[in-house]
Amino acid sequence: MRQMVVAVVAAVVLAPMAAGQPYLFSYFKGNGEDGLHLAWSADGLTWTALKGDRSFLAPQVGTRLMRDPCICQGPDGTFHMVWTSGWWDKGIGLAHSKDLIHWSEQTWLEVMAHEDGALNCWAPEIYYDAATQKYLIFWSTTVPGRFPATEESGDGGPNSRKLNHRVYYVTTSDFVSYSDAKLLFDGGFNVIDATLVREADRYVLFVKDETKEPVAKKNIRIATASRAEGPYGPASEPFSPDWVEGPTALKIGPYWYVYYDAYTRHRMEGARSRDLVHWSSITEELSFPAGVRHGTAFGVSNEILAALKEN
Repeated sequence: MRQMVVAVVAAVVLAPMAAGQPYLFSYFKGNGEDGLHLAWSADGLTWTALKGDRSFLAPQVGTRLMRDPCICQGPDGTFHMVWTSGWWDKGIGLAHSKDLIHWSEQTWLEVMAHEDGALNCWAPEIYYDAATQKYLIFWSTTVPGRFPATEESGDGGPNSRKLNHRVYYVTTSDFVSYSDAKLLFDGGFNVIDATLVREADRYVLFVKDETKEPVAKKNIRIATASRAEGPYGPASEPFSPDWVEGPTALKIGPYWYVYYDAYTRHRMEGARSRDLVHWSSITEELSFPAGVRHGTAFGVSNEILAALKEN
């Protein structure tokens, strides 16, 4: 799982990163109990934990987890973060920061409060859409009985219920008022962990195919649209190995780098592409701190990174 709101950089990049710009990776460890962790990289391949791999922010809302932290920097320089606040919460966490060190009071946004039967809100992402000057906040939810053709049995443990996710979203321009929640993506399969980027004149949505029956897939696919709010076309064939989740995309020079959590192999893996069609593995080139779970990759200024290192 990556398992009224906000949207975009923790998993979204507004534009190709400038040469020499450092990158951050927001992530959680364990079950997300201790909150936000950050690592940095100069090349997108070697990632080093900041603050001795200790938490920068502890969860205070919902069921008090901080899984799938997604951070987006708005046009005014403020960072906005959303996260999964619990396995079976009907809302998500939200906080803001100018420097990624000092954070606002945490807010719990009940984005699916209007859905009596909704089971959860997993892996929220936030994306700033320059075309509309609004933030798009999206997540995955199961509403039992809504898509019966693809309903599957539970996995046991925390996933013991029947799950049949689709991606929903809200928009906001001020983090005070929010649109009603709507369906963002239905590809005809159980889907979680969506993340969004813009490439030229199209919006590219990376999603995890969470299909378990009759054969488990658990891989990453792509859908595209001409608007951030869709409609999105059919999903591509998978470009990742099976049994991965939590994709996040970062453009470095001419390449798109996509990182994903190979949770059964207990490591981060990834792939690289110039055209989002032809992919090559970068897994053997990657180095992440031990115990990293998925999050978001994004560019920051040298000043922001220097302050984080001092902290």
